[in-house]
Amino acid sequence: MAKFKFIETEIPGVLVIEPTVFGDSRGYFMETFQKEEFAAAGIVDEFVQDNQSKSSRGVLRGVHFQKNHPQGKLVRVTRGEVFDVAVDCRPGSASFGRWTGVVLSEENKRQFYIPKGFAHGFLVLSDEAEFCYKCSALYDPADEGGIPYNDPTVGIQWPDCGSEYLLSEKDKKHVPFAQQKFEYFERW
Repeated sequence: MAKFKFIETEIPGVLVIEPTVFGDSRGYFMETFQKEEFAAAGIVDEFVQDNQSKSSRGVLRGVHFQKNHPQGKLVRVTRGEVFDVAVDCRPGSASFGRWTGVVLSEENKRQFYIPKGFAHGFLVLSDEAEFCYKCSALYDPADEGGIPYNDPTVGIQWPDCGSEYLLSEKDKKHVPFAQQKFEYFERW
């Protein structure tokens, strides 16, 4: 029996993953990663770093990417709810500049796979959220780039979270999508 359902999004390679959850009166159990099943679905990244963050309602993190050492990411929420997005930054891709998004929550237990060559961000919809993600390359602050969350070229439709969006100073200063060259993503 397959332990995961891999759901294609409108952007090829970006997947929503639903784990099989085994529950009873004591609680539940689920696998969150299994190398062979993920490889059969086309996810062959070797994950080398796990991260976790905690944020409050309205926190919008992103939309980030690594330039020379792009990261494939497998993300999920263990507490609360977020709206998670991936933006295709690969020049020459049929979906270049397009985005896709999904609600991830502790209730739906969904995961979101974002391949190399994509920017990533999320907005917290609940009072608090704990967000976990696996990365296929180590984070390098000198290698980071980003696009504005409200970039008109990309046009991400962020949901209403019942609060003002809270951004870091760094995230307020990203260069617009149309002004970036993305030459570092040509190979992805």
